[in-house]
Amino acid sequence: MLTKTLLASAALIVTGSLAQAQDNPMVGGAEMMPDRTIVENASEAENLTTLVSLVSQAGLAETLSGEGPFTVFAPTNAAFDRITDESMEALANNPDQLSQILTCHVVAANANSTAIMGMIADDGGRHPVPTVGGCELVAYMDGDTLMLEDENGRTASVIQADVTQSNGVVHVIDRVLLPEGQGEAEGM
Repeated sequence: MLTKTLLASAALIVTGSLAQAQDNPMVGGAEMMPDRTIVENASEAENLTTLVSLVSQAGLAETLSGEGPFTVFAPTNAAFDRITDESMEALANNPDQLSQILTCHVVAANANSTAIMGMIADDGGRHPVPTVGGCELVAYMDGDTLMLEDENGRTASVIQADVTQSNGVVHVIDRVLLPEGQGEAEGM
């Protein structure tokens, strides 16, 4: 009898977890489990391998595996491919700059797209978004697309929103955002 009770309890737990996963979008062909951290989920996504590698290289994996909450605007591999090889190599040799760029994609809050769109509406169409890296992004809408603008005027589209994590939420974006003064001249 105890075995049947334990099996039934285990089935409920697994079924609940699967239901949560089905509500969460897949990213890069991988299921995103809402009971896993940002780093654990991103590590499974084929389109976020560059981001995961750079987060590890910058020593930020432990932080983004922590309690949070975090909102991460996660650039895809294609977004990083827009940066020249020389600039990527320079970033690899400058951990402080790499860390600053990556943390300019992180907000110390759990903000889903509905909340962000509400803040945009409340602020008359453009909402400032202060990041952990000291950058200030601006969120706005372009039709039905949630957009982000960095301090250099570069824009990124949110191509996949509201990927729930145990320690926050991820919004996948199509461009790497940069701190003020960094950008085109540096091949980024």
